[in-house]
Amino acid sequence: MLQLSIFLENAKGRLAEVVSLLAELKVNLRALSLADTKDFGVLRIIVDNPELTTEKLRERKVVVSLTHVWVLKVPDRTGGLAEVLNQLVKHDVVIEYMYAFVEKENEQARVVIRAQDQAVMEKAMRELNLPLL
Repeated sequence: MLQLSIFLENAKGRLAEVVSLLAELKVNLRALSLADTKDFGVLRIIVDNPELTTEKLRERKVVVSLTHVWVLKVPDRTGGLAEVLNQLVKHDVVIEYMYAFVEKENEQARVVIRAQDQAVMEKAMRELNLPLL
């Protein structure tokens, strides 16, 4: 799956501006994460049409990049995430970052993972047969 990473200045109202722009463009946010440093933040989002959304944002002079991530279905229960992560560790997967969201309709958790080595992650996913979104 493709994730958009939007770079934001750490300034009052900047996040609201970008989220409002996404609403104006009729983009449905499926998941998001915001990380910050002293000078800027990185808004990571999952949307229905990442390529088109990226194009529209770039037309509006928003600094955005596309990144390949994995979205796994994880049992929404105590220990569900730990089980999945322990399986990935056994297959030498190193996680750069991750964030999660819950899909209320199916009462399942979803975990967005950016792996350090995509080939290692792909092999692990194949061997473990973990459910993907």
